[in-house]
Amino acid sequence: MQNQILSHLQQPGELEKLYRANKSEFKRAFQAVYPQIQGQQIAEFWQERLRDKADGISWGSQKEHLWVVLAILFAGFLAKIPEIFSIDEEFFYPRNISYIVLPLITAFFAWKNELSLNAKSVLIGITGLSLVYINSLPGKETDTLVLACIHLPLLLWGMLGVAYSGPELGDWQKRLDFLRFNGEAAVLSVLIGIAAFLLSAITIGLFSLIEVPIEDFWAHYVAAFGLPAIPILGTYLAHSNPQLVNKVSPVIAKIFSPIMLVMLVFYLIAIAVTGKDPYNDREFLLLFNLLLIGVMALIFFSVAEGSSQERRAFGAWTLFLLSLVTIIVNGIAISAIIFRISELGFTPNRTAVLGGNLLMLIHLFLISWKLYHSAVKKAELADVGKSVVRYLPVYMVWSAVVVFVLPMLFGFE
Repeated sequence: MQNQILSHLQQPGELEKLYRANKSEFKRAFQAVYPQIQGQQIAEFWQERLRDKADGISWGSQKEHLWVVLAILFAGFLAKIPEIFSIDEEFFYPRNISYIVLPLITAFFAWKNELSLNAKSVLIGITGLSLVYINSLPGKETDTLVLACIHLPLLLWGMLGVAYSGPELGDWQKRLDFLRFNGEAAVLSVLIGIAAFLLSAITIGLFSLIEVPIEDFWAHYVAAFGLPAIPILGTYLAHSNPQLVNKVSPVIAKIFSPIMLVMLVFYLIAIAVTGKDPYNDREFLLLFNLLLIGVMALIFFSVAEGSSQERRAFGAWTLFLLSLVTIIVNGIAISAIIFRISELGFTPNRTAVLGGNLLMLIHLFLISWKLYHSAVKKAELADVGKSVVRYLPVYMVWSAVVVFVLPMLFGFE
């Protein structure tokens, strides 16, 4: 859509057709390209026109409403499968929780973007193959099974990205839009989740006042359908109304990036002072890696938000320094993993964590180099965005290796 807007800037009629064909997508794409075309008469016209529309909430078409309702009902049914068919919950949920929502959202974008039959067949084939495979793995708590269940959502998320990008899969801007969209959908989902929690607490409390216990009913039926509904509604509202949180997300990124930078610096100092290290403490190493993943996600989100805006020197420097500190954190984690491997040998967990950390380290170096150019040499943050999204398929490949290859390499242990 962004490329189409740019190519039809001097054709008002074509721009109007693009807008009427998909208003929410046009708004999102226009907001992304506006910094490039700011000042042109046609650009200012559309900026004012879309700004006037921003106060209203778009609830989409009746077909989309039907999809939302059917998706919520189907997701609730999937969540109730263990109870309906007397399946062991410890067997079902770890393997299948990713399939309750993610494939439904993928199907929505495949429908909206009118993917070709071949593309839909590939998405259905990979989803079906992984579903059969993950439920065929033996055991309940083997290391390879746990790793496969952890990495499977990332693989399904990658397929969601393919459906979201549609015919523009090769366009790095579209991939960056996908990262930005994930942040917006997450913000809306959290808000919906808070509202749903308050509604549940108030409802249960009111009925308890008249001595009508509805806790079991609420947990077994309302929550079973309500919990999957939260990400579905969050995704749908973010897609239909990109203006809802497009000012909130950049603020969150700008606030938390410097806070995270300061926290990490003091955390590394505290590690040195206290003598605590991840080399001999397995739980500490696990938390260390979770911290690393969280910081990486913040960098991705900040770059995705910042690349669509004018370059800010403070923001570029903050992200650059944050990436450098994260490289140090990653280096410590990798050295701790290698130390444990040299002492105790390879295991599925150590292999998966080492591979993931090495990939993140390479990615961090690429991002840091681009951020250095943005901070010192005044390059645009868009170049940083390219380095972020062009590397994402590497994570998808590694996730597939962990899900499909590692269990066989280690004998499903």
